[in-house]
Amino acid sequence: MTVARDNDSPQVGLRTGILTRIRAVAPTLTVAHQRVAERILADPGAVASATITELAERCETSLTTITRFCRELDLPGYAELRLALATEVGRDDGRDRGRPLIAFSPEDPMSKVVASLVASDTRSMEDTAAQLDLAAVERAVAALSRARTIDVYAVSGSAGVAMDVQLRLHSIGRPCHLWKDVHDAICSANVRDHRDVALAVSHSGATAEVVEPIRVARERGATTIVITNFPRSPLADAADILLTTAAQDAPFRVGGLAARHTQMLILDCLYIGVVQRTLDASEQAMDRAAAALSRHRLPIR
Repeated sequence: MTVARDNDSPQVGLRTGILTRIRAVAPTLTVAHQRVAERILADPGAVASATITELAERCETSLTTITRFCRELDLPGYAELRLALATEVGRDDGRDRGRPLIAFSPEDPMSKVVASLVASDTRSMEDTAAQLDLAAVERAVAALSRARTIDVYAVSGSAGVAMDVQLRLHSIGRPCHLWKDVHDAICSANVRDHRDVALAVSHSGATAEVVEPIRVARERGATTIVITNFPRSPLADAADILLTTAAQDAPFRVGGLAARHTQMLILDCLYIGVVQRTLDASEQAMDRAAAALSRHRLPIR
């Protein structure tokens, strides 16, 4: 199994929503560029109607810095940034998508907490779906469907999500293993080759225990699939196939369930894609599993 590797590190696609793109690259920006990003995310509508001079004054920076910031987003200049912001704000009927929806206070009733969580997680799922590279998903599905062995690397919260897809792939006959300990993961990655796939899941993309084994797997020739929220992260640099989420971190929820829900959306797409490509074998495996487990089902009154 051979996969063409890109010469450059994966970048955020131009079809990604501009605010999602800014949030994704923000951790890698300079201090001056981060001030610009914060100003835009705080009030994208105001920036869309501001001149480059007005924005530079608000950010206490230079016109050159604003122009370079635009190029960080793969935009030719400030005019294109204003157009992208106006388009996104207009598409969302004036809703401010830059601000996190969640801003709890101790006095908030549970009804507000529930409504805020649902709205925030729904928005993250919608943003992830809108910017998802479907061609990359298809390549990932093809690689997973023909892989001799599938290694999955994840720790902490991402490991819970990864365990679900590992069990489901295993249940339809795909040889899939989840490694949560970095030593075990590296040992497994070390014996991978071009017939195998290594799948890494990390919201931040900066978790060393996940980055190390995926790098080893890639060095050994395995096809590497990465799911992360940050396309300029160390983990993304090790990807043959990069799939990005678009979850917004918020107070009390950094890397929280919004991130898990968006990861699960992508993993669900991969799983269903594999089932579609291996339908007869997958159905037979699921039927046999259901029959074997039937005696463990208690009657329901």
